Amino acid sequence: MDAATWGLIIATFVACFVEMVEATTIVMAMGYTRSWKSSLLGTLAALGALAVVTVFAGYALATWLPESALQLAIGGLLLIFGLQWLRKAILRSSGRKAVHDEAAIYQEEVAAAKAAGQSTGSIDMFSFMVSFKGVFLEGMEVVFIVITFGLNAGNIPGASAGALAAVVVVLVIAVALRRPLSMINENLLKYGVGLLLASFGTYWAVEGIGIFQDGRASLDWPGHDLMILALLAAWFLLSRIFVAVLRVPAKTPAVAGTPVEVDK
Repeated sequence: MDAATWGLIIATFVACFVEMVEATTIVMAMGYTRSWKSSLLGTLAALGALAVVTVFAGYALATWLPESALQLAIGGLLLIFGLQWLRKAILRSSGRKAVHDEAAIYQEEVAAAKAAGQSTGSIDMFSFMVSFKGVFLEGMEVVFIVITFGLNAGNIPGASAGALAAVVVVLVIAVALRRPLSMINENLLKYGVGLLLASFGTYWAVEGIGIFQDGRASLDWPGHDLMILALLAAWFLLSRIFVAVLRVPAKTPAVAGTPVEVDK
């Protein structure tokens, strides 16, 4: 495999890894608290629905849109997703938003499962629906990433391989540890994924602007694919500037003997 294929696989792997960690946390909470059978059935149903969405969405995008329009549409969508992830990463890094805590999310899901009451049927519908919803919603972003990266690179199998590898790795780790994957620095991963999506989105969206010119041919970047690295550096620098500007000042420690106000 050439460097472009490896880059595609790594990009989709990292992006999909984050989503799979969150989906696995939900399924584990339902399985350990209520019913593994129902949780796994909900997971399989969600995976089946995602497969259908992938086939139809991928076929529609690849068939109905010319290359430049496809680049503009996919680049714009990647920018939307990427900038949302970057915004959250900037707010977390600057102290204006709480960091993502997978262990806390797991405890919340467990508490909700216990409060839902016991199921009387052979299938626990609460576990089934929560697992289905969690896997489907997180999986939709995986589908989006695979389709966008795969179509633009002309290598859907490569993008799918990266996503599948992420699923397998997360499942192996979860089965081995039998607990939420809270040891993984998910906030840092999301920051990196946000930078990747914003960089690729900018690159493809600008190429797709050629749809508005005579001939509808895609625009060419100077340096071609190497410009993605330049865009990655630019987005990283801009994000660090925002972090520095928005950073919440550290609270000054109270001086001994000074009364401290307590919230009531």
